[in-house]
Amino acid sequence: MQDPDTPTPALPGAPIGFVEFVALVASLMALGALGTDAMLPALPAIGEALGVADANSRQFVVSAFLGGFGLAHLIHGPLVDRYGRRRVLLWAIAGYVVASAAAAVAGSFTLLIAARLAAGASVAATRIGTIALVRDCYQGRAMARVMSIAFMVFMVVPILAPSVGQLVLLFGDWRAIFWVMAGSAGALLIWVAVRLPETLRPEAALPIAPARIVAGWRRTVTDRASLGYTAAATLLTGALYGYLNSIQQIMFDVYRHPQLLAAVFAGTAATMAGANLLNARFVMRLGTRRIAHGAVVALIALAALHLVLAEAGLDRLAVFAVLQALTMACFGLAASNFSAMAMENMGAIAGTASSVQGFMSITMGVLIGAVIGQAFDGTTVPMIAGFLVAGVLALAAIAVTERGRLFRS
Repeated sequence: MQDPDTPTPALPGAPIGFVEFVALVASLMALGALGTDAMLPALPAIGEALGVADANSRQFVVSAFLGGFGLAHLIHGPLVDRYGRRRVLLWAIAGYVVASAAAAVAGSFTLLIAARLAAGASVAATRIGTIALVRDCYQGRAMARVMSIAFMVFMVVPILAPSVGQLVLLFGDWRAIFWVMAGSAGALLIWVAVRLPETLRPEAALPIAPARIVAGWRRTVTDRASLGYTAAATLLTGALYGYLNSIQQIMFDVYRHPQLLAAVFAGTAATMAGANLLNARFVMRLGTRRIAHGAVVALIALAALHLVLAEAGLDRLAVFAVLQALTMACFGLAASNFSAMAMENMGAIAGTASSVQGFMSITMGVLIGAVIGQAFDGTTVPMIAGFLVAGVLALAAIAVTERGRLFRS
């Protein structure tokens, strides 16, 4: 097995200008974040309009989107390896436009959840396609650098999305948020159609054959780095989704400052963006392992401190905002490097591998996040405990993957 930190032969590089390539990759990744985070300020209004009395049940507007996002990975992976990154992205983004429009006109909570499920399933192709795009052009530390820069740009969307949702609510109702999503996706569809060439070489296209697909799945889940770092990413993703499910109720019901939801959310997203900027700057020098392993250890320490303060009744809003922002910075450092290390040996089956890894990390992450979200009891303890437990288990998964040799270059 090739070491992710061992120099590897150069790949072609970006098929368009590097800055535009990174911006396009980041925008594709951000489409899913917009679909998740812009809805947070509107959850109470959706519940009131569609007759959802239980506050915890409103979380399914988020969970359904993420569930469709995870489940569809197994479908999109073989498609991008057979038909190419560009073609699948075009069809998937168009599907997202239609699903978002359907959500905007939904007359019941059931229809809204169905539309959200379809939207998540469509936008899943953007994650698979972007990872495959980057893997077509870069590998090793260079891939980690590109992903870090893309994550940094991508983090602007979580910073702005709740504010966008609140702004839309000033001029319209919650349905207008879905129209904004559809319009944003339509603009991205045009960008991809006009500027993005195909990066999958014709001779590298893989047939859609059950035996070949199963073999790709088997290779992905039996490769030590792929499985181990996907497992670690799954655990941290579950904690992140627990945060997404809980943050609206925490700000509304625990701290009684709903007007600060966008600000607190922006603070956590900003530290994640800063962490990815630092990663892009130093990963070529320090290596993916040292940065990712150190980030997980720091996340565990921060979550443990936060939990002690919360249990002692000292978790004031300022304390929550600062410690959660630092915790999410550690998540950002770990996640971008986990993706690069999990994909290092998967170049020949990049689409299939990213689909399996995404299916595992997102689908299981959604379930973990739903458990954390449904455990909301009027305090911040369940969410913080979710980060602590996920961090400890992720570190254990990394230790097994690396046979106990952490932090090596």
